[in-house]
Amino acid sequence: MKLELIELVFLSDKRKQLLLFLRSGPKNMDEITEALQATSTSILPQIKKLKDMSLVVQEDKSYTLSLIGKVLVEKMQPLVSTIELFENNFEYWSEKDLQGIPFSFRKKLGELGKCKLIQPDLDRMFELDPEVVENLSSSSYVFEAIAYFHPPMISLCQELAKKGVKFTFLMSESVFERYYKDYMEDFQSMMALENVKFFRYSGELKIASLTVTDKFFMISLFPKNQRHFDRESLICYEPSALKLGTELFNELLLNSTQVTEIPQK
Repeated sequence: MKLELIELVFLSDKRKQLLLFLRSGPKNMDEITEALQATSTSILPQIKKLKDMSLVVQEDKSYTLSLIGKVLVEKMQPLVSTIELFENNFEYWSEKDLQGIPFSFRKKLGELGKCKLIQPDLDRMFELDPEVVENLSSSSYVFEAIAYFHPPMISLCQELAKKGVKFTFLMSESVFERYYKDYMEDFQSMMALENVKFFRYSGELKIASLTVTDKFFMISLFPKNQRHFDRESLICYEPSALKLGTELFNELLLNSTQVTEIPQK
């Protein structure tokens, strides 16, 4: 009895990976075994099942997706990418509030690719992670959305801005007010820089922080129970993550107002 199509595709990891691998074009057996890190003996039975269901066709000594196979793989790629994203850091995603991410972007989270979880040590909760500092320091521009005040991050951004790094800050109302009221001198010096722009977010900014540069993408979400904010973040480096992060930042800008002069106390 033939397997149902969904079972055929997802019941075997080898078949799933093979279909995704063939997305880039015809491949011979040596290329397949090397990419999947498997033997031809273990791969051939899976190829036969895919051929029997007309998802893969053989052309001489190469294997390629059929037209049906191409349509199927185009649809399964986003799902597989999203599943892998959640599986790799399942505890993080399951405990965070995703409401701050617009629905249109939640559907595309798989585009973030492989992400690394950054967890501050308990005795260094308010210090910046060295990996974040290194990446920020080598960036030529920074889009920074902030919904909670973090003095070490603000200080680093000020230092880099004075060295010529381009910054676009998007701040929640509470963060913005604290910055210009409690750190007026720093705020004035930043406002005077041509490479720095400030935006005030209208309403409640439900993403704790969002950083997008030409080097990396980083997001920190509030937990479902906001009384226990742990400052955990996910950092991603793939071009698709940078693209998605930029789109998300620009979406947030639509609900923001640029600050062009220093507010009066």
